[in-house]
Amino acid sequence: MRDSFHSRIGFILAAAGSAVGLGNIWGFPTQVANHGGGAFLLVYLCVIFILAIPALYSEMLIGHSAQANPVRSLTQLSEGRARPIGRLMGYLNVLGSCLMLSFYHVVAGWMLVHALGFLARGFGIEVAAEFLLNSSLTRDLIFTAVFLLATAYVVFQGVEKGIERWSKRLMPTLVVLLVALIAYMLTLPGADEGLQKYLVPDFSLMTDTSILVAAMGQAFFSLSIGLGGMMIYGSYLKPGANLGRLSLSVAALDTFIAFLAGLLIIPALYAGIHLGVNVGEGSQLIGEGQLIFAVLPELFNSMGVAGPFVAFAFFILLSIAALTSTIAQAEVPVSYCIEERELKRPAATALSLGVIATFSLLLILFFEPLFGWVVTAVTQFQLPLSGLFYLLVVGWLWHRSNHLKAIAAGSLGLTLLRWHIRYLCPVLMSIVFYHVAFS
Repeated sequence: MRDSFHSRIGFILAAAGSAVGLGNIWGFPTQVANHGGGAFLLVYLCVIFILAIPALYSEMLIGHSAQANPVRSLTQLSEGRARPIGRLMGYLNVLGSCLMLSFYHVVAGWMLVHALGFLARGFGIEVAAEFLLNSSLTRDLIFTAVFLLATAYVVFQGVEKGIERWSKRLMPTLVVLLVALIAYMLTLPGADEGLQKYLVPDFSLMTDTSILVAAMGQAFFSLSIGLGGMMIYGSYLKPGANLGRLSLSVAALDTFIAFLAGLLIIPALYAGIHLGVNVGEGSQLIGEGQLIFAVLPELFNSMGVAGPFVAFAFFILLSIAALTSTIAQAEVPVSYCIEERELKRPAATALSLGVIATFSLLLILFFEPLFGWVVTAVTQFQLPLSGLFYLLVVGWLWHRSNHLKAIAAGSLGLTLLRWHIRYLCPVLMSIVFYHVAFS
């Protein structure tokens, strides 16, 4: 008997945890800051409903209908001549999950090491702080391994006792930390200017096509669509689950946390400007990795006695966001090993995390030639390509026992949703794929 989620709230927290990752905390605020502030936020909210939720629903529907891992699900529902393509995409989901987790665990290790480094500095333990806050091969190997073990510990315990139980603990903690950091950050001089930039839209920018395309890409990535994590979570739902309502709930919680991240990061950037921290490159605010590991630490260092402890809370927040994502994505290769290779969960977990650890080791040892290439291959090519394929499966390739087709027959609203998934969503997803992969 397959493992399953025990409660609706457990699934929502676990699925939102899968979606809430580093992209929400550093990617979304950067996109907002560099694409019109409040104008981007409004466009983003529209795109969530137009593209991201239907794509999320499609991925979950595939897993829920097939009750299997991505390889079996996509093979089973890609009927006729498309079946070999479905199988190939399933295997690419498993491989892509392992590759994504290989670099994600390295970055997550950096988050944890910065949290501990700033805590050591706050208590005046400078020797430890120097080791933790300065990059070294030894440091990176140790803390990547620590994060890999944390992921393995949760996944080893299964869906209900591991993923669901820990999601119920980690997600509320993440929200509490976010709110507390926002409350502190908004007291800093200059933060109110960032708040205004974030919340007050310039409506003249609403017709800017670059904002629309950036919002589509961010909405898609924010919900963690394209590597099979949501598919495997959908397969662990009990028969009869209301996927439409669950998709809306997951998207709403994920968007809410992304919104809170913007309330934290953008005022922090403007507070940094007030304190003399360089937060820009030309007309653009610095984002993503450089924002997290260079700009914000400089801001924390300028805060005096409170700075190290604020930094500790911030990097613990990022570590929790990373862990909720890694435990979800690790379930993709684990479920494949259990169902296709007939391994017990302990052996499947050990094998999957062993492969991921090997990839992570290679990335650390050969960082310059490999790291950027792997990140690009997964995020700019596989994610949008897989998302497009999910839409094509639900809209075109899956004929027999197609749940959406069956329930749409008696409902105008669901009929419109089916046509929306068949026609408009693939076009929009193709635009996203072209934009992130080739422009």
